[in-house]
Amino acid sequence: MVGAAVLVAAGATFFPAAGTSAYADVQVSTEHVTGSDGKDYSVTNHLVPQYAAKSTSRKEWLLVWAGDENIADTIVPDIKNLPGTLGGGLTKVRNALPGPDFLAVIDATKGSPDYGKVVNTATVGPLVENEPHHMQYVWHKGDTIYAGALFAAATYAFDVSSLPQLKLKGISLPSQTLGGSVPDAYWTLKDGTAYGTYMGGPVVPGPYVYGDGSSVIGNGFAGSPGEVIHFDQNAKVLSQSPAATPQGDDSKLCDNLPQLGSATCANPHGIQAREDLNTLITSDYAEPRNIILDPVKQPSPYLRRPTIRTWDISDRNNPRLRAVSYLPDGPRANPADPLHAESRAVMENTVTNQPGHKGAFAQTMQGGAIFYTPDITAAEPHWREVFDDGTATKAFNPNATEANGGGTNGGWVQVSPDDHYLYHAVIGRPKGVLSADDPGTIGGVYTLDIRKLLSSGSSYTCNIDTIAKAQNGGGADCPTLVGAAAINPSTPGQGPHWGTYDNFTIGSDGYYHETDNPARVAVSDYFVARSGIDGDHKVNMVNIGPDGKLTVDTAFRDEYTGQVGINFNRKSWPHGDFGNAKPHSELFVVADADVK
Repeated sequence: MVGAAVLVAAGATFFPAAGTSAYADVQVSTEHVTGSDGKDYSVTNHLVPQYAAKSTSRKEWLLVWAGDENIADTIVPDIKNLPGTLGGGLTKVRNALPGPDFLAVIDATKGSPDYGKVVNTATVGPLVENEPHHMQYVWHKGDTIYAGALFAAATYAFDVSSLPQLKLKGISLPSQTLGGSVPDAYWTLKDGTAYGTYMGGPVVPGPYVYGDGSSVIGNGFAGSPGEVIHFDQNAKVLSQSPAATPQGDDSKLCDNLPQLGSATCANPHGIQAREDLNTLITSDYAEPRNIILDPVKQPSPYLRRPTIRTWDISDRNNPRLRAVSYLPDGPRANPADPLHAESRAVMENTVTNQPGHKGAFAQTMQGGAIFYTPDITAAEPHWREVFDDGTATKAFNPNATEANGGGTNGGWVQVSPDDHYLYHAVIGRPKGVLSADDPGTIGGVYTLDIRKLLSSGSSYTCNIDTIAKAQNGGGADCPTLVGAAAINPSTPGQGPHWGTYDNFTIGSDGYYHETDNPARVAVSDYFVARSGIDGDHKVNMVNIGPDGKLTVDTAFRDEYTGQVGINFNRKSWPHGDFGNAKPHSELFVVADADVK
């Protein structure tokens, strides 16, 4: 087994005993591509033979995009807990040596004897520790997998047709996306290409001129404004489209550091499209570098954004910004605490899927609320709050003493393919965020029944405009809470940030087929450690009942600990003894030969 020695936390009894190897006879193979800079980039597969051997039954896989944990990640909690000694904090650092980022391939086949086992870790090189972030939201047969590295401003394109082995198809480097930085999320199109959001500003401060002659003034790498990029199936950049408006955004609600001549909130994070409606939607989250520069005290609450952008994609290679919408504050809004107003930090959005529906939802991370618009094709979409995370707190924790959705750190949100349900992952609020005696809130995954809301069309009446509705649901045609599964129920603020639904089912012919009725979701408990919001680095499976009810899958267990959930805090991986890793996003994928 190839590996590097690491510092291991004392008392971490779930690690294999010192001097032992968790994986034997790993099969190693490397695929290479040449980057635009003429240098070699690679993915190296580390297949575990006893798990990867071809079985008589077809397999379903969970791919998890994960980063190696490092000193910059582990020292943040000690800085936040000052006064104290950094020397004392450094003794707790687990991963002092550089390690590779990787895609973990996990057996996700129901009933498999290897269910939950890590079958392959496909490491990327030569870039290391670049904070793997998002892939696309859902994978379909034939799709390239697009995976972004925040700190490297790189996008990888993977071929997964022959799982559990992967191939590298291409890589986009910062020199190819000078109009933006900090890649976030991706949406694949029916032609196999993809749109990606680059949340940060142009790589170099100052003016950047786009191919169509338009220009923006940016304040530099990981600053503002960001852009939308169109990639081909090998991560070649086909076009870059500015997210900023020529006139800028509301300077009272949108801050920039350093300040720009025209204030902007254009930091696109979430991205989803309705190709049949020729409409793309993106959500602005934050000016990224200023969220991680000071994990102790954020420089301004207005660096978190309240805006949604809709785009005309009639010309797929030339998205045109159609509208910028400001989410409204709700009944919890407090002038003394603008960071936790319902509108603040619009991380994610999700579109409806069925013909006849034109609506979309958006959620706010710090604001802890879900918003809805019935028509994303409107010249100026109107958004209204339709649910508050506070209503779900009591479902996660029946003993909760309060139901304040502020600061609950919601993340992944997705409409089911049949438009019946909305799934949402929530980290929860750590203790002491809103006040010294704030007990915090438990996180998890919840399901909303949205059928009444969608059937009301543009005449919907739902509006969360009172504290009572924020804490108990809005009634009428508002979404209703039908399922909730707490993750880490004993620790406030340790729930999941991201998730994906399983859009495959095994047919009577023995092959996998896509389904409109997902029976489970996978979720990961990690955000971005350097922001001050980390997680316990576990990946869990959650079953979905026909009625939307949720239960944690207790059969999905860690191969080392035997505990529920796959723990990425471990010493050994198929690629070596590199220690703890940070699982940010995941996808259900099936090899081409096994899906029809």
